Amino acid sequence: MKTLLLPLIAAAAFAFGPTYAYAANHASSQATLKAPPAAPYKAVSSLVKLPDFIPGMGQLFVDPASLPAGPFLAYDHDGKLVSTIYMIPLADMTPNMNLNDLKASGSKVDHTDIMYNAGHPGVPEPHVHIVLWHVSAADEARVAK
Repeated sequence: MKTLLLPLIAAAAFAFGPTYAYAANHASSQATLKAPPAAPYKAVSSLVKLPDFIPGMGQLFVDPASLPAGPFLAYDHDGKLVSTIYMIPLADMTPNMNLNDLKASGSKVDHTDIMYNAGHPGVPEPHVHIVLWHVSAADEARVAK
């Protein structure tokens, strides 16, 4: 499914709206490398009905002002930042959208995954997860369980 979304993402890349520009500015800080990150970030589980740790994603934190897009900071069981996740509602994907230069929480990006999600607590509408992984694909197993 993610291969089908890549042409859609590429075709949509033109100009981010203010919500996404604001969200991106909150993501780049060395203070986010260990959980919990400093304010304004809050545990997603304290904001919506989701578990503290989501297998395959980790423990998520977000600045509530940046919802629904994020960035969401994802940590493994040891509190190490493993990914930065953006959740872009499909309704917001327009010809004027730009997905260039997404900020990645002050950590190098190893690889990126893009996948469709039909909705969940916190972001109930259909959206795309853009996952900027800070660990290798082999190390993703740390957040799988």
